[in-house]
Amino acid sequence: MRQRSGRLVRLAALVTAVATVGSGCTVAVSGQPKAARVVARDTKSTSTINGSDGGQIDQLAGTALADIDRFWTDEFPASFNKPWTSLSGGIFSVDTADASAKPPPCTEKASDVEGNAFYCPSADAVAYDRAALLPVLQSKFGDAAVVIVLAHEMGHAAQKRMGITPEAERANPGKYPTILTEAMADCFAGSFTKWVSDGKSKSLDIGQDALDSALGALITFRDPVGTSPNDQAAHGNAFDRVSAFQDGFQQGTKFCGAMTVQNRVFTQQAFTSVDDRDRGGNLPFDQMIDQLTPNLNGYYQGVVTSLGKTWVPPKSTEVTSEPDCAGDQGPVAFCAADKSVEIDVKGDLPKLHEEIGDYATGLLMASRYGLAALAQAGKPTEGSGAGRNALCMAGAYTATVLKPQGEFGLSPGDMDEAVQLLLAGNFPTRDAKGKSGLEPGFARVEVFRTGVFDGDKACGIR
Repeated sequence: MRQRSGRLVRLAALVTAVATVGSGCTVAVSGQPKAARVVARDTKSTSTINGSDGGQIDQLAGTALADIDRFWTDEFPASFNKPWTSLSGGIFSVDTADASAKPPPCTEKASDVEGNAFYCPSADAVAYDRAALLPVLQSKFGDAAVVIVLAHEMGHAAQKRMGITPEAERANPGKYPTILTEAMADCFAGSFTKWVSDGKSKSLDIGQDALDSALGALITFRDPVGTSPNDQAAHGNAFDRVSAFQDGFQQGTKFCGAMTVQNRVFTQQAFTSVDDRDRGGNLPFDQMIDQLTPNLNGYYQGVVTSLGKTWVPPKSTEVTSEPDCAGDQGPVAFCAADKSVEIDVKGDLPKLHEEIGDYATGLLMASRYGLAALAQAGKPTEGSGAGRNALCMAGAYTATVLKPQGEFGLSPGDMDEAVQLLLAGNFPTRDAKGKSGLEPGFARVEVFRTGVFDGDKACGIR
């Protein structure tokens, strides 16, 4: 079925933001259930949960935590040459809607847990809100969301067993900043998800079709736009968190445990101007088009001329509805016949700009200019490889504007917007005929990250 760009706008509106605070994660979520399932829910698992009501949320949490414990029993000694020890302080299910509920460790009252799931290092315990967090995540993103959140918190338990503790950070300030330990926990959650995806769990099933759900849940816990990476409570932006999760999924727990401030790149940044902060990091639509177009031309000219070719700036044509010059590429299209670019300035592109932010516009345009660069370099512009390379080129371009250069550069929140767009639809990976879009969103984010970190040499243009 052809996916019209109006569908992308509707999907994009479902992938929304919210923030992390304190030791856990306070969140308001929006989304829709995705494929993921519990194969064999352990109804007896709730007997080990403090404060459990025996209901399906605690059954899901207990099943997940039991599986996570089994995962670490094998993985921890294999990766870190130490035996794994199960939580000594237990698991706490908190009904935050009950004013009389007992508070778990690391809190003074039950309401402190509202909207949160966290690991308490002093008590070696995990606590979660079964009233206002886990059911909401399950409703919006499916069972996988609950599993991922708990796997993240158990990642912090693994850190303690590695000797990465608040006391260790106080003894060596800057060695284990919060943004690093949160990335490591996201990475561990990705490793556990791969273990489940590979069929090693007898209780859980998180297939490839559920990975977008996992990422959708994860990015709801991103930091507020403009949070400094040096903030004591920083957890990372959506791109950094997804990157860590995917690294764990691909590289395993040993890789996660080797993360340091020296070898980990974070794209999160604080606002550098009052004007940018007041705009929320977003340029008006028309201004974004005006500033982005010459910047894209400058970047791609450098790439193409470095190959011994001549860059001819694509003619940029503004249209008032979805471009139809070359199949269904969405609201921005590369027209192979005359090597031009058509931009929908009245329909879905302005809507995406408003729903997600200005880098939704930026990424779509960068990928279509990527197709133009491939064409001028004599490379294929049709087929799945061409679409992948176009998105990869957009990632390579993005890396060059991560920090403001002259009048144009990315603002805090732009990398979040890129992830949201990539999870919402496959237009940035469609070829010059509007076909071969890459699925799932998890794979699109991976291709984009390749361009960001490895540059155009990884994008099939050289």
